[in-house]
Amino acid sequence: MSDAWFESVAEAQRRAKRRLPKSVYMALIAGSERGSTLSGNVEAFGELGFAPHVVGQHDKRELATTVLGQRLELPVILSPTGVQAVHPDGETAVARAAANRGTAMGLSSFASRPVEEVVEANPQTLFQIYWCGTRDAMLHRLERARRAGAVGVIATLDWSFSHGRDWGSPRIPNAMNLRTILRHLPEVAPPGRWRYLKSYAKTLRPPELSVPNMALPGGSAPGFFDAYGEWMQTPKPTWEDLRWLREQWDGPFVVKGVCRIDDARRAADIGATAMSVSNHGGNNLDGTPAAIRVLPAVVDAVGDQIEVLMDGGVRRGADVVKALAMGARAVLIGRAYLWGMAAEGQTGVENVLDILRNGIDSALMGLGRSSIAELSRDDLVIPSGFCWSLGGDDGHRVYTP
Repeated sequence: MSDAWFESVAEAQRRAKRRLPKSVYMALIAGSERGSTLSGNVEAFGELGFAPHVVGQHDKRELATTVLGQRLELPVILSPTGVQAVHPDGETAVARAAANRGTAMGLSSFASRPVEEVVEANPQTLFQIYWCGTRDAMLHRLERARRAGAVGVIATLDWSFSHGRDWGSPRIPNAMNLRTILRHLPEVAPPGRWRYLKSYAKTLRPPELSVPNMALPGGSAPGFFDAYGEWMQTPKPTWEDLRWLREQWDGPFVVKGVCRIDDARRAADIGATAMSVSNHGGNNLDGTPAAIRVLPAVVDAVGDQIEVLMDGGVRRGADVVKALAMGARAVLIGRAYLWGMAAEGQTGVENVLDILRNGIDSALMGLGRSSIAELSRDDLVIPSGFCWSLGGDDGHRVYTP
């Protein structure tokens, strides 16, 4: 077995920590304020148990599913994340890895690679858009994604711009000019980080921090911080704004960031194809419950009208199975595949997907299920008070699935 191979997402994270400059690694593990939602996303999965069978397991298990009209070989989608400077190939490497494992990826508006290049590497690409800038600018981005061949759009809403982090907020430069390179050079000097430096040395260029998918006709790609600033200064959307945005795209449309039942119903009302129950991986409002805790109530409220996905805290195949048993059609992952890419590039992303696939398969076998379609809450041990219903007809309450 190759020394490059790793057997868990936790090991991918350890390698990423050794190999990445500290500021880059800190950006990957960042959560808002004290990180209670960030840690809660992960810890909540550990509170759920399985109810396994010991006889009658199936020799073959089916892991494939259909999401947004796309056949996926496993119920895991790579979530859009901005400026993937953990490896020179960035989002293109992620796209190839996802394609090689038969699944879809989301491409951020703040990505370091253009949508045309990424769709060419993976035709099952979903373009993620923020409510940012003018309506004309947003229409341009949607039309560009349409021409490139993106199969769907993800409207990300779950970020409330909380900057304070108890362990410090890493400063993300707007561009890698000479001054910035010299300031960060000491971070790549310690032993273990030579591979990060070597990977960029081969390209003869520094990490790319401009965001080409935010460029307007006739203009150049803005720097990450310029685009981020525009997003922050754009007046926040109403549900009517989101209805308008949905009407501009004639294909699958995902609303990302739902935690409450009333928001879930509004997302269904505007004609969204799917929603992702999410708190932006703990980067949104700290103190928001873990996504897996609010998932069942959302599924029960709108799951017959709209596909329900989930993201936040998935670190192993067993977590995927728990989310599916709670009612999710599929999950999205972010940090897990970024750690894999930091560890071993495209191969590392494929490695992470293989780890999750094997974990899903093992859990199905233990539960006596022949397919992910057979999973239900009967396969889980759900502690009393684990689930919450937010914003339902009777307010916020402990929820019994």
